[in-house]
Amino acid sequence: MAKVKYYYDSENLAYRKIKVKKRTKFGFVALFLLASALFGFISFVVLLNTPYFDTPKDRLLIREIENLKLNYAFLNKKIDQLDNVVEAIEERDNNLYRTYFNTAPIPEEERKSGYKDANRYKALQGYNNSQLVLQTTKRVDILTKELVIQSQSLDYILKLAKEKNKLLAAIPAIQPVRNENLKRMASGFGYRTDPFTKARKMHEGMDFTAKTGTPIFATGDGVVKQADNRASGYGNHIVIRHGYGYETLYAHLSKYNCKAGQRIKRGDIIGYVGSTGRSEAPHLHYEVHKDGRVVNPLNFYYGNISAVEYVAISKLANQENQSLD
Repeated sequence: MAKVKYYYDSENLAYRKIKVKKRTKFGFVALFLLASALFGFISFVVLLNTPYFDTPKDRLLIREIENLKLNYAFLNKKIDQLDNVVEAIEERDNNLYRTYFNTAPIPEEERKSGYKDANRYKALQGYNNSQLVLQTTKRVDILTKELVIQSQSLDYILKLAKEKNKLLAAIPAIQPVRNENLKRMASGFGYRTDPFTKARKMHEGMDFTAKTGTPIFATGDGVVKQADNRASGYGNHIVIRHGYGYETLYAHLSKYNCKAGQRIKRGDIIGYVGSTGRSEAPHLHYEVHKDGRVVNPLNFYYGNISAVEYVAISKLANQENQSLD
């Protein structure tokens, strides 16, 4: 029961009961209800935004994030499997297909280089799971580029396969002077003693001694690049461009049997042994170039000599004797 309150009436010298108007009572009640509603709303908003209470929407989002993480983990396992398959194809490409067609392998740095654009992944940064998404995206990009490079490589290998016969015909695969015409194989590829200065220097070809006028044969199909004596030391010489990065040089000739621009076949007589230029005796100086670099001609004599003859020539070629030019 509500307390009754009084006040002292000094005029009448008596206590009188305080009467509260209904309007005032209603105002107090309304103010109380408004304050209660405001306090409840603020409390609800605060609770809604605290991490300790999850709304149904929050729980749904958390479930979706966990599902995405599982999907990314599954995707990364699939990428691992694809990486293994692609690496096996790349290994066969470099060590089998490209070796067979005598083509340089594709460096691993080129295959796995990915994309260099620093802004490519900018939109993926700044989120809670950015690292997971970023790393997975980079792996997919690298794998995509690897597949593009491998596809281009296989297209090139297919092109080489179609031109296989042309390639095999272009490789300088025979001796430039027949064995029956040789006096001896005078000097091989490597460091030899210079016949004029007696200094030890690199001998970039092989010297075949034979009589002046002995026929010299083209070792592979190609086009005569030059047939003149303008290169210092070589005397009369011929350079044949075979294609596929191969060139051969025949030096110290007595005379020519071809001219610049002429297309020739393996086994065609292109000139004759002599001793022109910087030469000590009649012989043929023969060089093989691959992609602009000199290589040992001995590695290419498989077209017209037996295994026994190859072993014999190899022993002679590896002796560090004096060259003839």
